[in-house]
Amino acid sequence: MVATQPDDWFPDVGCPDNTRVVNERCLVRIQDEHCVVIVAGIVLAQFAATDAMAAAYAMVNLVEQGWADQNDVARAFGCSARTLRRHQRRFEDGGLAALEQRDGYPRGRPRLDSARTRLIHQLKAAGQANREIARRLGVNERAIRKILRRLGWHEPCPSAPPLPLDDAPSADPNLSAFSTNSSAARPAVSCDTDPLDRRGDRLLARLGLLDDAAPLFGTATAIPRAGVLLALPVLIHSGVFDCAQQSFGSLGPAFFGLRTSLLTLLLMALWRIKRPEGLKEHSPQDLGKVLGLDRAPEVKTLRRKLSRLAACGKAAEFGRALAQRRVAQHGQALGFLYVDGHVRVYHGQHRLPKAHVARMRLSLPATSDYWVNDTTGDPLFVVTADANAGLVKMLPAILAQIRSLLGPRRVTVVFDRGGYSPKLFQQILAAGFDLLTYRKGRYPRIPRHRFRQYRQRVEGRQLTYVLADQEVRLGRPQLRLRQVTRRMDDGHQTPILTSRRELSAVQVAYRMFERWRQENFFKYLREEYALDALAEYAVEPDDPTRAVPNPAWAALDSKLRQAYARLDRLQAEYGFEALTNLELRRRTMRGFKVAQGKLGRHIWSAMQQVTALEARRAKLPRRIPVAAASDEPVVRLAPERKHLTNLIKMVAYQAESELLRMVAPHYRRANEEGRTLIQSALASAADLEVTKHELRVSLAPMSSAHRTRAIAALCEDLNQSATVFPGATLRLCYSIREAS
Repeated sequence: MVATQPDDWFPDVGCPDNTRVVNERCLVRIQDEHCVVIVAGIVLAQFAATDAMAAAYAMVNLVEQGWADQNDVARAFGCSARTLRRHQRRFEDGGLAALEQRDGYPRGRPRLDSARTRLIHQLKAAGQANREIARRLGVNERAIRKILRRLGWHEPCPSAPPLPLDDAPSADPNLSAFSTNSSAARPAVSCDTDPLDRRGDRLLARLGLLDDAAPLFGTATAIPRAGVLLALPVLIHSGVFDCAQQSFGSLGPAFFGLRTSLLTLLLMALWRIKRPEGLKEHSPQDLGKVLGLDRAPEVKTLRRKLSRLAACGKAAEFGRALAQRRVAQHGQALGFLYVDGHVRVYHGQHRLPKAHVARMRLSLPATSDYWVNDTTGDPLFVVTADANAGLVKMLPAILAQIRSLLGPRRVTVVFDRGGYSPKLFQQILAAGFDLLTYRKGRYPRIPRHRFRQYRQRVEGRQLTYVLADQEVRLGRPQLRLRQVTRRMDDGHQTPILTSRRELSAVQVAYRMFERWRQENFFKYLREEYALDALAEYAVEPDDPTRAVPNPAWAALDSKLRQAYARLDRLQAEYGFEALTNLELRRRTMRGFKVAQGKLGRHIWSAMQQVTALEARRAKLPRRIPVAAASDEPVVRLAPERKHLTNLIKMVAYQAESELLRMVAPHYRRANEEGRTLIQSALASAADLEVTKHELRVSLAPMSSAHRTRAIAALCEDLNQSATVFPGATLRLCYSIREAS
């Protein structure tokens, strides 16, 4: 009897070569050029191995009937999940016959030659839609989109608003009452009567007969976030809609036009919806009721509108127009202007210039923006620096822009130590500005007996400082400036430089320390408005001749510092040996050198290494063109879209500040809780009631009686402005319900 080997006890029950397992209940068996699909032991399909249509039908059946998921079926049949989804789409559209279509370009249809490609570009440039171009050429609309993308097509920004409909040759005379020129000042007209059904206006926009849908409101209760309508009088007073109309003109025929898109972006900022992607978390119907539409624009639509605005390249012009409006309205708050830079850290894959991030104490790839704020801390305008240029380099251009806004009036510019430069100080004074900044570098400490205590009331605040006031000379040629030094309780001294000699010492110190309002502004916008968010991933070519530190020089400089450190250690060791040398053992210097010969040779070797490294470093330029420093393309982040979003957040912050100033007389803790109160009111629910001439907004009560009374007083103040909703004829009337 032959003993059974252990290997023979359990026969091989693995999967045969001709069987493919889909999952625990489905498998596909191939034998004699035939395929059989088996589900739970029952044959689901049987077909020839070369029959692609039957195989596609079997795959679709497995997924549609719920026997397996797409990934498992695609793996078993040797194709991708994308191919399987394509089969499902074809089967839904055309049934079993549609599965006979092969992948790739349709058989029998000639590919588009270069002449027809040029024709596509010409038709698109003439304003034809993709669907119309596809119909003329007899191809699919998707093919037109791919060809345009391959050609690098970008939608042009219209240089002027379209002609009115009564001038258009193809316009229907029955629709001549509708004008494509819609702005905040000129009310638009809607052909719809139901606020929840705007199909008529959408059809007009589709036909190219409407530039912006007119707001159409209906009576509704408890609309979420409708309290944001409180900000409309302030937003309209800022002139943001008029400035946008002057700068951009129109977005072309659209249901969501320039006014609606801009209003949506502004209300999103006040709602703390920090990116267009955040709209996914909110109901488009609820947000649309606040805008006077059946639904608010969603993520893809709003991003497309931002891209259209950025393609115009007029963000700087838009910002300049807003700043001019701000100067005309708040010129009294512009005697002192605070200038500071904000660094936006970049974490993408492109190579960007580095900047020092003070809040992180690191140097990281970043983009620097320079903001100009008034004495109340509200922003006036923003400038993006090229290659993270420092404040010393950026201040002359910023001052030139300030001069164009304010005219010949004398303004005091306040900035931190980043702009310290006696040479720059002379340029500032020569340009007709006064300066206020900290002193930087080494300076003589002032004796304690020269300080004295000052007390003064400034802007309603009782201030007490220990100060020393004196004249100083800086730079060559020497520049005479006034220095006011503050002494803290621990003895620390903070010197402040200014050219304003008529101000009291307390006012000089107060205006300098008020610079922290700008720091608080940056912190608030980072947390509440996502100031550092990346608006887009696009890049554009940068100046390849821009000078940057030479990496080879920096590497040699690092080695030289290490060589100097080694030489210092060896010399210190040699000196220690000389100090502890016993004269009884080595009475002469010669004997000491002989005893320390090895250490001396190391010192001479280190000195020779230092000399050689210094000679090598001297032959290298300290700065070289950026194109020679790296093989990667020289790029920078596209600035237009980020500049636009910065301006929108700036206007929203200004509106919030104006509401805070209006509510301050009615709320005792406005300095501590004012912005929180305004934010709560803007995010509260409200009822809308439409009359013949008014849109009545009734807000829900606040969390406490005194907060409700403050918002009620704010509503009364806003009602006195008699503001009309942008693009409509309804006057806004605000109130707040009494707490039950």
